[in-house]
Amino acid sequence: MAETLRAHEPWRDPRLPVAERVADLLDRMTVEEKAGQLVGYWAESAREGEEVAPLPDDFGEPPPLEEILQHGLGQLTRVFGTAPVRPADGAARLRDLQARVAEANRFGIPAIAHEECLTGFMTWTATVFPCPLAWGASFDPGLVEEMAAAIGATMRRAGVHQGLAPVLDVTRDYRWGRTEETIGEDPCLVGVVGTAYVRGLERSGLVATLKHFAGYSASRGGRNMAPVPMGPREFADVVLEPFVLALREGGARAVMNSYADVDGVPAAADERLLTGLLREELGFSGIVVSDYFAISFLEEMHGVAGSPGEAAALALRAGMDVELPTVRCYGAPLVDGVRRGAVPEEHLDRAVARVLALKCELGLLDDRVEEPEATDLDPPELRDLARRLAEESVVLLANDGVLPLGARRVAVTGPLADDPRAMMGCYTFPNHMAARYPDLPMGVEVPTVAAALRAELPGVELTTAAGG
Repeated sequence: MAETLRAHEPWRDPRLPVAERVADLLDRMTVEEKAGQLVGYWAESAREGEEVAPLPDDFGEPPPLEEILQHGLGQLTRVFGTAPVRPADGAARLRDLQARVAEANRFGIPAIAHEECLTGFMTWTATVFPCPLAWGASFDPGLVEEMAAAIGATMRRAGVHQGLAPVLDVTRDYRWGRTEETIGEDPCLVGVVGTAYVRGLERSGLVATLKHFAGYSASRGGRNMAPVPMGPREFADVVLEPFVLALREGGARAVMNSYADVDGVPAAADERLLTGLLREELGFSGIVVSDYFAISFLEEMHGVAGSPGEAAALALRAGMDVELPTVRCYGAPLVDGVRRGAVPEEHLDRAVARVLALKCELGLLDDRVEEPEATDLDPPELRDLARRLAEESVVLLANDGVLPLGARRVAVTGPLADDPRAMMGCYTFPNHMAARYPDLPMGVEVPTVAAALRAELPGVELTTAAGG
């Protein structure tokens, strides 16, 4: 009888409008259940007793997974991309985690699974695509859109719902350590090419996440996370334009905040930015997710909050919907703030409604949840696509007669001359995880510059030198 009654609950009816389903479900939730939808969990392993959440030392360990799951869970963080895992094992791990998430909460709602995808599905053995600087150098939005659609389709088959890309930060200072993640220094180029990536990813069914909103790459002195000394005109004309284009023409359904502060206000606590500008002026209706630990940084780095609860209140009021990568501020501290009246429950409801609406769009409130599949993540067609984009990104400014090479002896010098990882950006799995797993095979075949030249010039004597 109970099952029959549950089947007639309006939020379960896919024929009803999303807003009506969300309102009905929200009305049935406790404060704890609402807060559960606003947090991620960094569960590296699905095996009992092996949950791992890599955290900065200051933040400590999150609560046990089983304790969190009883109230529901918003997101699963990088099940494929946190440690080396073969596609079949990753799919099995995600299936098991999603089953545990759904079974533990009384509504049976699974989590949104997100992964990095700036240079392809960032997991072991997946095709590695050129970094965003190469997208910009190709001047080929159509090819970038084709690449993003292929990446998105691969990730959807693996059970992933959201990709943390593209980066729409405009290059302002070449000393900034994350310049290789940017598309270029021209706002029009960044906007057009970045929007093409968004269209491709969203066309595949994957949620695109625009980052980092906004001003991150303009930090003082090229220092990562440093304050941004920028006036409103430059901010509007240079920083915002790519985001405006990607939202209005790309249809991105998620936005991630910048770590930096602009004019002394951290983006994660900036109500004028995340609500006034993003939602009221630009009309964005998707979810805003925190860059990893950004809400905690309001306390630990920016010093505008005195506790995790105060950080949660500031971020939620500003318009931050989801805490990533794992639960800290939006867990017990947020629940306590709502219970004490320190945090208006309407702020909580506003964020939860956005998360549930996206879950509804993704089919996570229905019985049609797609099962993760174990597939070949580096098929020939994807490698061919990556090669086409790499070739189009090559820019020859001038040829003074050196090319084509006619010498009998060629020297390839420099520390990256014979290192295959030199061919990949920092957001590829082999480079992102190299320090943690120094003996791990790359998982994909990538020739070095020296090896490629040897194959191309079989009659030439070729030597390499690491150089200084």
